[in-house]
Amino acid sequence: MHILITGGAGFIGSHVVRHLVTTYPQYTITNLDKLTYAGNLENLRDVEDSRNYRFVRRDITDSAAMLELFEKEGFDGVIHLAAESHVDRSIASPTEFVMTNVLGTVNLLNAARAVWKEDFSGKLFYHVSTDEVYGALGNKDGAFTETTSYDPHSPYSASKASSDHFVRAYHDTYGMPTVISNCSNNYGPYQFPEKLIPLFINNIRNNKPLPVYGKGENVRDWLWVVDHAQAIDVIYHNGEPGETYNIGGRNEWKNIDLIRLLCRIMDRKLWRVEGKSEKLISYVTDRAGHDFRYAIDSSKLQKELGWLPSLRFEEGLEKTVDWYLENQEWLDHVTSGEYQRYYEEMYGE
Repeated sequence: MHILITGGAGFIGSHVVRHLVTTYPQYTITNLDKLTYAGNLENLRDVEDSRNYRFVRRDITDSAAMLELFEKEGFDGVIHLAAESHVDRSIASPTEFVMTNVLGTVNLLNAARAVWKEDFSGKLFYHVSTDEVYGALGNKDGAFTETTSYDPHSPYSASKASSDHFVRAYHDTYGMPTVISNCSNNYGPYQFPEKLIPLFINNIRNNKPLPVYGKGENVRDWLWVVDHAQAIDVIYHNGEPGETYNIGGRNEWKNIDLIRLLCRIMDRKLWRVEGKSEKLISYVTDRAGHDFRYAIDSSKLQKELGWLPSLRFEEGLEKTVDWYLENQEWLDHVTSGEYQRYYEEMYGE
C-alpha cells in the first residue's frame, strides 16, 4: 500500500508519519509538505532513512503539481493533515487559510478523483479536521458529537469547516470513499512553540512573561499526540467510508489551571522555588471570537473501533515537559528560525 500523508513535517503529521513508517514496514509512506514555518524535517530525523519513507516538497494549493504527483505515484490512500492551524494567524490573514485549507483540500480531492477514475476499490481519502468547526459549548454540560451542527467562529475554524463539507460532498456526489476525524487540542513533542504548552515551556525556561487571554477560564479538551496518531491508524484501516469520527482525550482543563500545573512542573524540573514560574503569568486582552469551551465525545470511536486514549493529562504533560527540556537544541532551532534558513539554502528558495 502506498499512502500519501500531507503536512507530514508538521506537529501531528510527523507523529502520524513516524507511526505508520515503523508500524507498517510493508507500506510506502510519502510525506508531502510545503515546509512553511510549521513544517520541520528535524521532526523526522529518526525515520528519514527508512526504506519505506520518502519526502516530497510540494504546495497543495498548486493543482497541477498535485495532479502530476498523483499520476506519477498512484497512491492507494491519502491522510490529509496539511493545514494552516493557528487561530491568531487566521485573524490576521484569513485569505491564506482559505487558500491552504479550502482550495488545497479541493485540489487533493480533484487529483485523487482524476487518478482513481471512480475505481475506488481499496482507496481512501482521510481528512483530518478539528473540534473547532463545532463552535463553542459555553458553560453547558455535554460534548461535541459527530452530529453536532457546525458553528465556526474564527477564520481558521470556518476554513476547516468548509474543507470538511467539500470532503463529504465528494463522497456524496462522486462516491469517493472518504472519512473525516475531528480532534481536540493536541499536545506533545515537536509542537511548534506558538501553541500554548510549548510556548509557555520555552517562556518559563527563559523567564519570559506567560500571556493569558482574558481570565484564563476558557476550557479545552487535551489529547496526547501519540494517541491521536494511533487513532488515525485505527480509523484509516477500520473506519467506515462516509463516516465521521471524533477523537478526544477526556481531559478538560481551564487554561489557567493547566498553566498553573505547568508552572509547578517546570519549577520542579528546573529546581526552582515553587511559585516562581507562576509569577510570570500576565493577563492580556482576550482574543477576538475566543470560544469558551470545547469538549469531544469519542464514544463512537471507542465503541465501534475500540480506540481509547492511553494517558491521563498529568502524565502526558510531564512527558511533554521532559521532552522539551531534553531537546532544547530542537527548540532553539525552531525559535531562532535556523531550520528555515537551512531549507531555503537546500531548496534555493
